[in-house]
Amino acid sequence: MILIENAKVLSDGKLKSANILIEENKIKAIGDVKDKSDYVINAKELAVIPGLFNSHTHCAMTLFRGYAEDMPLQEWLEKKIWPAEARLNEEIVYWASKLACVEMLKSGTTFFFDMYFFPSATARAVEETGIRACLSSAFFDFFSKDLLEANLKRVEKELNELKNFKVLRAIAPHAVYTVSLEGLKRAMEIAEKEDIFVHFHLAETEKEVIDFRKKNGNGIVKALDEIGFLNQRLISAHCVWLEKEEIELMAKRKVSAVHCPTSNMKLSVGKALNYPEMKKAGLNVLLGTDGTASNNSLDMLREMKVSALLQKFYYGADSFKAVDAFKIATENASKAFGIKAGKVEVGWLADLVLIDLSKIPMNPCHDLIANLVYSSASECIDTVIVDGKIVVENGYFEGEEKILEKFNKIAEKFFGSA
Repeated sequence: MILIENAKVLSDGKLKSANILIEENKIKAIGDVKDKSDYVINAKELAVIPGLFNSHTHCAMTLFRGYAEDMPLQEWLEKKIWPAEARLNEEIVYWASKLACVEMLKSGTTFFFDMYFFPSATARAVEETGIRACLSSAFFDFFSKDLLEANLKRVEKELNELKNFKVLRAIAPHAVYTVSLEGLKRAMEIAEKEDIFVHFHLAETEKEVIDFRKKNGNGIVKALDEIGFLNQRLISAHCVWLEKEEIELMAKRKVSAVHCPTSNMKLSVGKALNYPEMKKAGLNVLLGTDGTASNNSLDMLREMKVSALLQKFYYGADSFKAVDAFKIATENASKAFGIKAGKVEVGWLADLVLIDLSKIPMNPCHDLIANLVYSSASECIDTVIVDGKIVVENGYFEGEEKILEKFNKIAEKFFGSA
């Protein structure tokens, strides 16, 4: 058991002092509670918040941080990223993922949703670092039936391998410009059979939308609905170039959309996700960093700030508030993934982050959520608890130096051989 003493907890919008008792992997009690615990945290200067959810990542792309800069999306993919990814292997993905897990934990993320290759390598990194994750087996078919069949065989093999790990699973057809409608339909059929999620890129650029309509005669969302692709299993990243009717249809089908503001701006997609319309329609919106090649960070504290600023810039000052940013990084994601985390409440999972209120960015503290979204940084993270276990203490992840050293050797060898 872990006892967090004298912590600051948000209650009815105000900070109040309370003790939090963690038993096994859940919050057992909050208030004037004391117990003979195995470990006691003196949290007099600390505030407790739920762990953050990073709902769209390609975490092994830490390898490509700073590698392909200042390019539009399609050129970035075709000339730099895809050729480099063709040379990846399990060892590289394992170490790149492990570094990503440490980066996320140290900045307050306790869960991430990943789309990448060699997912079992990432699963090893997840279990060794203690973070929580949903991992996807990704595929393309480039409109080739033979390639589709070959990749679906690999996907089924990878999904079976992931059963050996304590992770949620997903199938990840990349996007409509890399996967045929038949491939998308087959992906959803596998998801239904395996009872897993579907991870997907949707309407990221105007070109994607225009090209699809020219080729298929109707819009992407309508076409996806016709093949039974829209349902609550589907978690779609970006969702920038959507019309009002498409947003309403996605909400009706209980799809979740992931806002990736930093990546969208960096890759110059030309528009901002329409959060006001999505909120009005009841569409569940989440938050993600995307990969470090297009962000270049996995820090969800930063992403909350950018999400709020982009929405305000594009749709007006009152269109998106600090509490909206916090909600899409916690409660909304908890709902999408069916995980009882995202709140500091009795009976909920002990996925918690302790914020150091003595740090300069947190002072003064008129509004904890506003400070978290607009001024905090990873330096303000003191302790991170996932599944009832302390994984970051005093801002430090045990063994992080060795992970960084090994990662850098892998990266040097990878780019040196290019």
